[in-house]
Amino acid sequence: MISVEHLCIEFSAKPLFTDVSFVINDRDRIALTGKNGAGKSTLMKIIAGQQAPTAGSVTSARGTTVGYLPQVMELAGERTVIEEAMLAFDHIRELQDSIEQMQTEMGERRDYETEDYMQLVERYTHAEERFQMMGGLNFRAEVERTLQGLGFERTDFNRPTREMSGGWRMRIEMAKLLLRRPDVLLLDEPTNHLDIQSIQWLEQYLQQRAGAVIIVSHDRAFMNNVTTRTIEITCGRIWDYKVKYDEYVTLRAERREQQLRAYENQQKDIADLKDFIERFRYKPTKAVQVQERIKQLARIIPIEVDEVDNSALHLKFPPCQRSGDFPLIVEELSKSYSRSPVISHVNLTIRRGEKVAFVGRNGEGKSTLVKCILGEIPFEGTLKVGHNAQIGYFAQNQAQLLDPEQTVFDTIDRVATGDMRTRIRDILGAFMFGGEDIDKKVKVLSGGERSRLAMIRLLLQPVNFLILDEPTNHLDLRSKDVLKEAIDAFDGTVIVVSHDREFLDGLVQKVYAFGGGRVREHLGGIYDWLNKAPLSPPEGGTIPSSPSSKTTEAPSGAVGGAAASWEEQKAAARQRKKLERTIADAEAEIAELEAAIHLLEDKMSTPEGAADTSLYERHARLKAKLETAEANWLEASEAISAL
Repeated sequence: MISVEHLCIEFSAKPLFTDVSFVINDRDRIALTGKNGAGKSTLMKIIAGQQAPTAGSVTSARGTTVGYLPQVMELAGERTVIEEAMLAFDHIRELQDSIEQMQTEMGERRDYETEDYMQLVERYTHAEERFQMMGGLNFRAEVERTLQGLGFERTDFNRPTREMSGGWRMRIEMAKLLLRRPDVLLLDEPTNHLDIQSIQWLEQYLQQRAGAVIIVSHDRAFMNNVTTRTIEITCGRIWDYKVKYDEYVTLRAERREQQLRAYENQQKDIADLKDFIERFRYKPTKAVQVQERIKQLARIIPIEVDEVDNSALHLKFPPCQRSGDFPLIVEELSKSYSRSPVISHVNLTIRRGEKVAFVGRNGEGKSTLVKCILGEIPFEGTLKVGHNAQIGYFAQNQAQLLDPEQTVFDTIDRVATGDMRTRIRDILGAFMFGGEDIDKKVKVLSGGERSRLAMIRLLLQPVNFLILDEPTNHLDLRSKDVLKEAIDAFDGTVIVVSHDREFLDGLVQKVYAFGGGRVREHLGGIYDWLNKAPLSPPEGGTIPSSPSSKTTEAPSGAVGGAAASWEEQKAAARQRKKLERTIADAEAEIAELEAAIHLLEDKMSTPEGAADTSLYERHARLKAKLETAEANWLEASEAISAL
């Protein structure tokens, strides 16, 4: 589909990478990896046609479409959510306008026997067939399904996008990109603004319905679940592995060991040659041999060893006073905004030393409860922060509290104590501040850089109760490993609000799931929760608990008076399970039908297929089945939402 040939890119005469060549095939699932600054985002922009290489070329098969989602983009805000998402189908509307114009022209003309009129009829017939193949105007269900999969609710559809945060607007852009169905998807950190449910929905979409995909991501679980091929940029070149990320890590370590052995052998050979030359340089009887050794030395191509930072860095929180046995007790806590309940009747108790996760869709109340704990907002109910609990809080806006006139180094030097003061450069390097970066002033740093600096600052302060809100958003894989190890070794209490499954795995022993105004407690790690408590549909709101889970909950804003009886609750649970099965079956059928339609349309695009009327009949039948499956999906989704 796309061929990258002998690509070279230079910045200020310094090569970023040279002579890079590879091919992107249909249905490829590629993880693009390499250290920060290796050129991953640059390579994506070149493939997307947004940046020209210094040398080399990117060529694609005729008609190949490319969709690119960058990390940062300018976003419009005048339309509603549904209107903005519908822009993905502007090409269909343009085709519809063209068809209507041709219909009008055919109705007004009377030269039925002329060649020009016959050509008009042929163009009209071709456009009508293409319009039907593209789904006509039956795409609203797909738009709604995609928006819901990415976390939007029906009540959001008619909201102006200007009311949305940057993260939610990025979701709209992702929805538009997925709905356009490009042949090649380029996704740069696509999970940064998604919650766990939306990430899992995106994983399934990319596995089942996307064409070729290239992903740059620091979400290890996401890459492992989606990709089957890994391309690494290192030392200005690429290495292409036909395996998913975890297998690549193993193979890469083996390759580097081989490189090291080859490098050491080459260095020994070079030393032997130089030694011979120096020993016999001035002996006439050895002149021929010396000249031969000099030529051998000149012919040697130095072996490069992959760029890997193997320096061991272990962060430890400074000593702090011991807190009471129960750093946090919450009883019947409720919080509403403008009479709209966000969380209701929350009950939870966290013991000293526990590490717990707050998970759930964005907007379900995780950050609201954190603000209640910090005393930043009023609430109803009781919340007790335990004796001698010293809270250290990290959120993205914490970066705004840094002194803009201080340098990166001085910001950390102010809080570092003991032997950590001698390791400030190593610590900063582990969190992606290398070389001249440490002398930059805070005011010139990007938002992501400030967040990382605020995180380091927190790690070096004496606290016994950590609250971390999305701590991994701007960290690379190595930085996340350093942070995870530090938190794991921390003997205080930790609350982590995160969508990063790999980061939470093995770190937390309890999960609090937020949904539908309720908070449910699940004993065990993040994958225990994911396995025991299947995710609700996008509009389902609540997160079902497993029979073996310890659950703390209360109904939120119940409509129609008192809570349902036990029998009614059981009936509702049975109905929900039935609807969930219907939704799952419909989604599977939709995926199969869309794949079959795609294959059929490929045949119809050939000269032979265009003349085969049976293909058009099969296409119409499959389209009808697809519409029925989508209608079934929509009906079940609405029913489960009402339930």
